[in-house]
This record gives sequence, structure tokens and C-alpha cells, in this order.
Amino acid sequence: MAKELPLAAEKRELAVHVRAGSGLIVIETIDEPRAIELFNHVAHHVTRPLFLWTAARGLSRIDLQSGISGNFDKPLDVLRHIDQRNDAAIFMLADFDAFLDDPVIARLVREIVRPQDQPGPTLALIGASVKLPDALRARAVRFDLQAPAVEELEQMIREEAQSWNAAHGRHKTSVDTELLDRLIDNLSGLTMKDARRLTRNAIHDDGLLDNADLPNLMKAKFDLLDPDGVLSFEMETERFSNVAGMPNLKRWLNQRASVFQAAEPPPGLTPPTGILLLGVQGCGKSLAARAAAGHFQVPLLHLDCGALFNRFHGESERNLRESLKSAELMAPCVLWIDEIEKGLAVGDNDGGTSRRMLATLLTWMAERKSRVFMVATANDIQALPPELVRKGRFDEVFFVDLPDEATRGEILAIHLNRRELKPELYDLEILARVSHGFSGAELEHAIVAGLYEAHAEQLPLSNEHIADAIRATRPLSTMMAEPIAELQHWAESRTVKA
Repeated sequence: MAKELPLAAEKRELAVHVRAGSGLIVIETIDEPRAIELFNHVAHHVTRPLFLWTAARGLSRIDLQSGISGNFDKPLDVLRHIDQRNDAAIFMLADFDAFLDDPVIARLVREIVRPQDQPGPTLALIGASVKLPDALRARAVRFDLQAPAVEELEQMIREEAQSWNAAHGRHKTSVDTELLDRLIDNLSGLTMKDARRLTRNAIHDDGLLDNADLPNLMKAKFDLLDPDGVLSFEMETERFSNVAGMPNLKRWLNQRASVFQAAEPPPGLTPPTGILLLGVQGCGKSLAARAAAGHFQVPLLHLDCGALFNRFHGESERNLRESLKSAELMAPCVLWIDEIEKGLAVGDNDGGTSRRMLATLLTWMAERKSRVFMVATANDIQALPPELVRKGRFDEVFFVDLPDEATRGEILAIHLNRRELKPELYDLEILARVSHGFSGAELEHAIVAGLYEAHAEQLPLSNEHIADAIRATRPLSTMMAEPIAELQHWAESRTVKA
């Protein structure tokens, strides 16, 4: 038996609701054309007239080529017209919930959709956000409009390429077939209207769909999905060649990269879901999160925990749910939650907000199926709730410790290279030895301080400039020796060294 396409299943489900006599169907969507297309198919299948009402154009029959239009531009007038008809037509009412605050209108809707012996009309309320009065909520069936299926997106991409070719006198499509799966991946979750617009923009740029189009396409998709700015998008991430040390973390990610990137994972394997990077401040946890996205060759989404919080009850949890939903629609991607303990530290002084947000995150972590690789970073293990760090929440918990002597030499070389200075001109062994206890951030600061000193003396940067800056610095490992030692002791038997 052939596998049923998602679109066919969606039509069948909606047809079942209509045939079963569901008098009130609610569809929340911004993709009104897709909802109209779906109802057109269903109306033809169940042999019922289909009408569309908008406050701007009144009532029109839309299942016929010569659509019959009437006045009925007032909500009460169209409801009275529907109530007087004796057929089982389908009426799509766009943005109609705005009028349901009127008790007369709400009452008439209730009477139209009440159970009857004979099939009655079906009212379908369509809008971006449909809010119903309590009296109507119990009688309504909510129908979730699915995003375009893979087959629809592939057909659309090919149609747009052929259309561009026809308009420019070409006879051959310019779709890179090897890239088609990645294009579909990056368009998934959008409305067909938005997916088509982004595809047209990419093609009209140069007549091609290739790798060069992916970054702009993904950024445009992200802008559509996260209008509130709680997430930030980074396509230009780091490479592990710019990350000193961390051999265990690099090997772990390298083993899982091909499985994460595959649209269909190998038998017996599932895509990796996430890691927790715990460690001393300034030792490269954030850099490693960016490098993980670069290694997997996917965009990085940075979730700002501080931006999630809202003083209104329930809004913080809603912000988190919407952010996680956006991340799933951007899949495959890396979701980086920096200093996660600051957003989910459970306490009794926030009215339970942190506990509800923790529950929302844990539920998502347990149930998600999309290729969203979560990288959470934390500095204070004591502030993390036990539910988050128990075995199984993350694929692995890595501890990012202060760099050893060899790694300090690598870090110094990386930061000298970034400033177009040749590492071989400096005695990195001596500098690494005298910087015992320094973090990566503190080593970078020593180079910057040395550059300022050299600039003031109008001399090129020397080994002594850097060494003097190191000797003048009191590293965090000295100032916070006891807490860092306690963290290192805790992590020794509970985590994997990065």
C-alpha cells in the first residue's frame, strides 16, 4: 500500500470533521490562501458549497469559477443569511473572532452551530489568533493547519526555477539536485506563501539555487519565525581550529556529526540531542558552543534567558515555548542557552515562574523529534536544579577546566594570529609557563594589554610586553580559588573532561 502524503491525510481529517457535523471549526494560521485551498478540496469532496466572508469584501462563493458575491458585509447580516439558508454549506469567516465580543453575534453563532438532526452549515473561523467566548469554546473543533509537506516544497521549488527559466529564455532548470534536500530542510515550517517568496528571492538573485543562497535564505526564515527577538541567529560560527584544547569534546562531536547531518540516521542510531558544558568562567564554553554549530555546518540560535522573563503571569513560559518552537522550525540547528542557571535557577521569590519554565524545557527536551542540538553552558552547578542535570537529560556533561600549559600556548598562538602577529616570533613556552592558572579570556586580555603598552612606547609587541601584562594580572583562579577548587572536585567524578 502506498504511503499517504501528509496533504492527503490533512484533507481527509478535515473532511471527517465536516461530515461529522462539526458546526464550528477554528483554524489559527497566517497562511489564509492555504486554508482556502484546503477547504476547496474538502468542499469538492463532500459536495458542499463553499463561501468566504471578510469584513472588506463581504460574502463570496469561492468553489465556482464565477464566484457569486453578495453584500452581507456586516457580521450580523451574514450570520442571519447563513441562519436562513437550508443547505449544509461551508462558510469560512476570516478574522471573525473580533466581532464575538458582541453578545448578539456570539449568541447567533451558538444557535447556528447547535446540534441538529439534519446536517447544518459549517462555520470555519480563520485567523492568526482566534479567541472564543467561553460559551463557544466547548462547541468548537480546533484544526491545526500543517506546514507544506516535503513533496509540495519540492514541487514549488522546481516550478519557480522553471518559471524563471521560461521568463529568461532558458530551457533547463538551474536547481542543484544535490542541494534540493537542504533547501527543503530550510524552507520547512514556513507557510507556502513565505517559502515561495524566499525561493523566488534566491533564484532572482542570479538564476541559480546553490550553496551561496543558503545563508541568506536561513536568515530570512529566522526573521520570519522570531519577530520578538528572544533568539539571535548566527550563520558565521566558529571552527574548532580556533578552539584550543578540548580533545575529548572535539572527538565526541566528530563521531556524531555525520549522524546529526543525515536526513535519515543510520539504523540503530538517533541524532545527538545536546550537551551541558560546565566549567570555570572564561575557559571557552561559549566558543565551544559556536564551534559545535560550525562543526555540524548548521546555524546557531542563541537563546537569551534574560529576554525570556516578562512581568505578566504566564508570558515568560510562553516566550520560552515560542522560542523552542522557532528552534524546531529552524532545524537542523544548534540551540545555545548561555548561563542556563541564571534563567532556570529555581527559587521561591518569583511566583513559581522558574519552576514552570524548567518544566516547559524538560518536557521539550524529552519529547522533541527535530534535529535541534542543544548546548547549555553553566558556571555554577549549585544553582542548577537537580532535574536538569540528572543522567539522560543531556547526551553528555563536559567539564571545561582551566587550560594546561600546552593549551595555554595554543590559546596565545590563536590570539596572536587573530591580530595578524606571527606566533613563531614569541617564546610561547615561557609565556605559557608564567601564566599558570590563567583562563583563555585572561590570556587574550594579556595580549591586548601588551599591545596597548607597546603602542604607548611606539614599539612592536614583544615577549616582555605580554609577560609583564601576565605578571600584573591576578587571575580568577587566584581570586576565587576556593569556589573553583570546589567546582573542580565536584566535576572530577561526575563529568567528562572536555
